[in-house]
Amino acid sequence: MRIAIYGRDFNDSVLPYVQEVFDHLKNHGIQPVLHHKFKNSLHGKIKIPAHTIIFHNHEELKQTADVLLSLGGDGTLLDTLSLIRNSGIPVIGINFGRLGFLASINKGEIESALKALIHGDYTLDERSLLRLESDNNLFGEENFALNDITIHRRDNSAMMIIHASMNGEFINSYWADGLIIATPTGSTAYSLSCGGPIIYPDSESVVITPIAPHNLNVRPVIIPDDNILSFEVEARESKFLVSCDSRTVTVERSVKISIKKADFCVNLIRLNNETYLNTLRNKLLWGIDTRNY
Repeated sequence: MRIAIYGRDFNDSVLPYVQEVFDHLKNHGIQPVLHHKFKNSLHGKIKIPAHTIIFHNHEELKQTADVLLSLGGDGTLLDTLSLIRNSGIPVIGINFGRLGFLASINKGEIESALKALIHGDYTLDERSLLRLESDNNLFGEENFALNDITIHRRDNSAMMIIHASMNGEFINSYWADGLIIATPTGSTAYSLSCGGPIIYPDSESVVITPIAPHNLNVRPVIIPDDNILSFEVEARESKFLVSCDSRTVTVERSVKISIKKADFCVNLIRLNNETYLNTLRNKLLWGIDTRNY
């Protein structure tokens, strides 16, 4: 098995856990495949095997790795999508961040998680993505999102009016700070914090969640994911923001946007001792009342 590793710059407090990852891979005879920027950030901080393979981009990753290991929080795992794209390479995350819905392996479970990974004791959890299309090719070839695509006002601008349609039929004009279009995976992220529902991963749907809507009777809407959504923005300001997960661009008000389900999925690795409902209970502290036990 060839395991690629991706991460961002770390606080020194987590370096012992990063070293633990490399040590366990070495003990199992696994030669790591390391992203070049991550390798540079670790230089002089931990011991990296001398013959570590380096990869730079999506094409090199496809040729050198069977699995991608993300070290960090959910944001780090979302960054790996630009490397994985439509390759089908499964990804698993070790959480060095806070909540960790996607990067679900805790720092104290590194040894057992890597052993399960190496021995194939896992299943693949197929997650759908959204694809953004526009007349000026926003985000280029990386116009997809695992969590959500967001239309948002700039920090110094007034409230927006976002005219939304589904398959050409008018849905609503949202007077709000913005609009979140979230996948089931993203339903536990930004959308949830704005009052959106939790959607089970294989529900084949998306949720449209307004951000601070001016009309209080405007609520999130769940629709099947085989529809095409289109949006036009009306605002005082000439520009607004569009985000695909953690990637954000500034867009002219005249730009029209459409969103649909991407034609490929991402394979998240789920260890055999994990379930989605178990993750929800642990991360959202469900059942914390002692009367439930």
